[in-house]
Amino acid sequence: MASQVTPVAAEEQLQKAIEKRGIRGRTTMFIAVPAAIVLLLGSVIAGTLIGAVHITLRNVVAVLFQLSTSTQSEKIILLHVRLPRVLTAGVIGGALSIAGVLFQGLFRNPMADPYVLGTSGGAALGAAFGIFVFPHSSILGFSATASLAFAGSILTIACVYGLARVGGGTPTVPLLLAGLAISAVLSEASSVLIYLGNEISWNARNLALWLQGSVAVVNWGQLMLAAGMLVIGALLCIPLRPILNALALGEDYAQQLGVPLEFARAAIIIVASLLTSSAVLLGGIIGFVGLLVPHVVRLVMGPEHGRLLFFSAICGASYLIIADTFSRIVIAPSELPVGVVTAFLGGPLLLYLLRRSKKEYAL
Repeated sequence: MASQVTPVAAEEQLQKAIEKRGIRGRTTMFIAVPAAIVLLLGSVIAGTLIGAVHITLRNVVAVLFQLSTSTQSEKIILLHVRLPRVLTAGVIGGALSIAGVLFQGLFRNPMADPYVLGTSGGAALGAAFGIFVFPHSSILGFSATASLAFAGSILTIACVYGLARVGGGTPTVPLLLAGLAISAVLSEASSVLIYLGNEISWNARNLALWLQGSVAVVNWGQLMLAAGMLVIGALLCIPLRPILNALALGEDYAQQLGVPLEFARAAIIIVASLLTSSAVLLGGIIGFVGLLVPHVVRLVMGPEHGRLLFFSAICGASYLIIADTFSRIVIAPSELPVGVVTAFLGGPLLLYLLRRSKKEYAL
């Protein structure tokens, strides 16, 4: 039976964990917050300036403030192509990073990512239906591919949650196993459509590109809808912060502190799923962002979830903007799927950090 723990003792344990990670209070935050904001602004500026057609900072300012020195072509490129794409990458990166923090906190596992409960499998099947069955349709301004992928991810989460319920509760192990099993089945089901489609080569290529992630150019209405979902998810994370901190001490401790575990799990899953689905809606399945960014931020800023959520959102947005900018220029005028870039950048970095720590990683 777990020993009793008071709220004061729990806070002391959490504070010791924070200090062990090297955080020294307000001084570090005074440096880290401006640094994160500068990183985000720098990535946005770089993503706006760099591309197949180079636009100077002076011309960007001229376009944004409607000065006469800008040309019509620069206005079209900046306002209808490049700036929406940069902001879209930021929204996707922020959403995936926050979702990664939530799932890692829920499962107390640094290997959890936004797709841990099978979202990727459901999104893949929905995207396959959109590409092979409704290739020329749109729903609410989004392509059928994106819309059905969004619906597939939501339905998969609901199915996983329902299947994992045991005796009126949802233990973490059944959740993980259900997510793994359903994701595998749905991913393979999506591949069946490749062999049933009439235009196998073209549609299969489109599906492969979508599964690797792609920050496509979207209109401002689509971007605002997804950004609104990100803002709602971020605001809902505020009351979840103390719950995640309590769960970091273990479920027994959290329960003795008065945390309603079943309600907490459901709330975290709903918020994380909303964020993941909004990212899937805009960019398909982009790996490593929701896994790598929270991991790096935790190593630097410690395990306190208020800081983790804030800095992961900013750093995730910056990371994906930089990765998408690189994907646009590395083989210009063609471009790589951004998921390939995040894997090549994030995989070696994650391995380096794991080797450098030289000890078992724990939340």
